[in-house]
Amino acid sequence: MTDALYTAKAHAVGGRQGTAKTDDGHLDVTLGYPKSLGGDGSGTNPEQLFAAGYGACFLGALGLVARNTGVKLGEHSLDSEVDLIKDETSFHIAVRLKLNAPDLDRDTALKLLHAAHEVCPYSKATRGNVDVSLEVA
Repeated sequence: MTDALYTAKAHAVGGRQGTAKTDDGHLDVTLGYPKSLGGDGSGTNPEQLFAAGYGACFLGALGLVARNTGVKLGEHSLDSEVDLIKDETSFHIAVRLKLNAPDLDRDTALKLLHAAHEVCPYSKATRGNVDVSLEVA
């Protein structure tokens, strides 16, 4: 990947019951199973980390699309949910992204949401592999 503008580096030990940290020390988390999967809920989990990362990345894409189309977003936020789903052979995830943008009319918000989904790196990475649902609050 010689064209990379940035490379994130993380180190994980122990899987879902271990730790993960980035090389710069900004992220350093204890991992654990949520209570719904039999854990004590004391650590974060990969689905939470994915939800946070996807949400932040998607908001960046939304801002880019809004700027490029001359739309003022006003106050806005995104709620992201990542489901861990058991299938026939193993597990997969599904994602729900809900845009909260009270200063925008519903049609404009939906257009921006779908346009951001086309350019967001997380959306591109999951396209065809993960069911992603988009919604306006």
